[in-house]
Amino acid sequence: MKERQINNNSINQIMLIIIIILISILVFKNLTYYLPGFLGAITLYILFRSWYFKLTEQKKWRKGLTSILFIVSSVVFIVLPVWAIIEYIVSQITDFLDNKEEIVEKFNTLKAFMSDKPFLQDIDLSDAALLTFVQNLTRYVPNILNSVAEVAINIVVTFFVLFFMQVHSKKMEKALYRAIPFSRTSKKEIWDEVNMMVRSNAIGIPILGFFQGLVAVLGYWIFGVDNYILLGLLTGISSIIPIVGTMAIYIPICLITLAQGEVANALALFAYCFVIVGGIDNVLRFTILKTIGDVPPMITVFGVLLGLKLFGMLGLIFGPLILSSIGLLIKVYSQEYGKGFTQMQSIRRSVRVSQPDKNTQLKKK
Repeated sequence: MKERQINNNSINQIMLIIIIILISILVFKNLTYYLPGFLGAITLYILFRSWYFKLTEQKKWRKGLTSILFIVSSVVFIVLPVWAIIEYIVSQITDFLDNKEEIVEKFNTLKAFMSDKPFLQDIDLSDAALLTFVQNLTRYVPNILNSVAEVAINIVVTFFVLFFMQVHSKKMEKALYRAIPFSRTSKKEIWDEVNMMVRSNAIGIPILGFFQGLVAVLGYWIFGVDNYILLGLLTGISSIIPIVGTMAIYIPICLITLAQGEVANALALFAYCFVIVGGIDNVLRFTILKTIGDVPPMITVFGVLLGLKLFGMLGLIFGPLILSSIGLLIKVYSQEYGKGFTQMQSIRRSVRVSQPDKNTQLKKK
């Protein structure tokens, strides 16, 4: 009895897949520094895709000039405003940390207020804790400034990659479409999921942060909070923090206001932030954000935690995408190789059997 041999074609396929995976790991490992740039290019490509095709195919605009137009628009309306906000926040925080007397005064007021309160008295507010907190902040601010070069390089990489992705978009998409070894239905579902997740997070998160920050600035100004613009911006940014969100900023502000003896003002500020600042999250999620993409809250929360650890700030977009891809790939597997796939194959076979062969028909004639 002859032993069954492995097909050489299968061995060649396995070897080729292994080589591709090893080369991909090698490239990914050595280009990790530029990973934010590539992810940024993918994000902008998906956001601008429909408009780019409309201008180049329907309006017959030149591809290169159209791509440059989108790049310049991105610099003017995305990069420069974000850069200005970061510069303002960093300068304000640096000035605040230099004013150590004000920090110590507010800290002592808060410590005296919390010393005899249930639950609050268990929080460590010793001088050593304050010193450690300030040292960590002063150490973190220069790190932000030192990373300016890295951010600038990745911005250049983003627009460089985006230009070639847009100019060669048709070839790139056809190559990717052929490379994915699934049916047309599964490929469409994968694209729809990627498109929805990227658009919902890239557009939804900034919209949510902007409106919550704007409402917070107004509330802090009404209730007489110092540095209300800075604290409002930080409140808007803190909306990306999973579970805690804007409470990470407005609760300490309310506690400090309460510790200073302004009980009515503190309670009114807390009610405003809880109802208005926190409530606008629900309003936007059920109106504007739902039309962009209805992402389950669990996917968003744990996806953000995963993404921030893997990719930094761009993890806000790609973290939920990675998490949601698990369920999507299980669904694709079921369609391709599960009962649904088997039933579809049997239907196709029955249709083929039911249709007489052309040669048989010719012979009968």
